[in-house]
Amino acid sequence: MLVEPMSPDVLVWLINEWGSVPRAAAGEEQAPYPDTDLLAALLAGSGVRACPPAVLTGPALRQVADQLHRVFAAADLGERVALVAALLAQTGVSPALELTDGGDRPGATWRVTDARDALLAAAALTLRDQLAEHDPDRVGVCSGRRCADAFIDASPAGQRRYCSVTCQNRARIAAWRQRQSRPAQQGQSQSRPPERQRP
Repeated sequence: MLVEPMSPDVLVWLINEWGSVPRAAAGEEQAPYPDTDLLAALLAGSGVRACPPAVLTGPALRQVADQLHRVFAAADLGERVALVAALLAQTGVSPALELTDGGDRPGATWRVTDARDALLAAAALTLRDQLAEHDPDRVGVCSGRRCADAFIDASPAGQRRYCSVTCQNRARIAAWRQRQSRPAQQGQSQSRPPERQRP
């Protein structure tokens, strides 16, 4: 079966919606999963031409998402590279050629022998491209409290630490409130009268 790297946006969405760690951090363990028909449509337009129904079940998607989340949460680049290399080997993805647009020209692509590996292979190829051809430090996990969502930083500065503006704003507000409470606490301790000393 032919497979291409999936869209980074679809990859991140898959991890964050089905992954155990992001769902637990957000308190969404019992929340229903998104519609798998929507995921199948997104995948069809994003590297996975056909996905067997057995792969599009909650437990199967959770297993894939959990494997991928480990890459984003890896402590260093060496660990991240090793995890992606292991995913590529696990899926058995290999380079291939196919005739494109009416058979006039060969095009480079990738192949897996087992269609059940197509989803994980497409995700691993996306991560391979990100690590090898882009800045590998732009793959990460949100620094926000109660959030463990994965992200791929596409910002010009490459300094992203949060999965979304929402998490970034929550962190800023929490930091502001903490700064505001310090002077009030210090002011209370300074306004107390000194204790009397007993003779």
